[in-house]
Amino acid sequence: MNKPAAVRAESLIPILYVRDLREAMDYYTSKLLFERLWDWGDPPDFGAVRLGKVEIFFCQGGQGRSGTWLSIFLDDVDDYHERIKQLGADIIHAPINVPWGMREMQVRDPNEHVIRFGHGIPAREPKLEIERVPVETRLEKRLAALLSDLARHKNMTVGEVLEETLLHTFEPVSHDGVASPHTFGTLTHIAELKKRHGIDYDVHASYRFTESGS
Repeated sequence: MNKPAAVRAESLIPILYVRDLREAMDYYTSKLLFERLWDWGDPPDFGAVRLGKVEIFFCQGGQGRSGTWLSIFLDDVDDYHERIKQLGADIIHAPINVPWGMREMQVRDPNEHVIRFGHGIPAREPKLEIERVPVETRLEKRLAALLSDLARHKNMTVGEVLEETLLHTFEPVSHDGVASPHTFGTLTHIAELKKRHGIDYDVHASYRFTESGS
């Protein structure tokens, strides 16, 4: 007997009850940095907004009730918090680290819906006892400066950044690639650090490095 074909599902879009469509659309776009997508009806009583790849539908006066909770994963919740705080969003609490491996904040909208915005953080438990040893090495000067700045940005030591990077590069992923510990936001910061330190060589340049004076 042939196995039935798998059901393909591409996305899930929540539909939130709102008391006033225009109020909801305005709050999400002006306070939470969502993009207005469309509205429907004459006058409109149904609409959609989007933040990155996340879409939310609003229904005025129906399809649910106030007090729904949502969870939205971001690349950098701290940066998002600073931006929407300046815009006057109703922030229940600022980003905090929570036990389930997330850094989260909570935001309330005019219809008492609550959104948990957050990004993943490395698991700190259970502890793994190790022995660290000093390693003598030499790095290209500009790359060493970038590494120090990156460690400071991530609130880590240089050694911890190297450990994180090595362990990720040892992990293969699909399409003959390797894993990276860096989020899109961190990669953007790294690109800025490369410009700051004048790193204009490509990822394969280390094979061509020759120390000056050697």
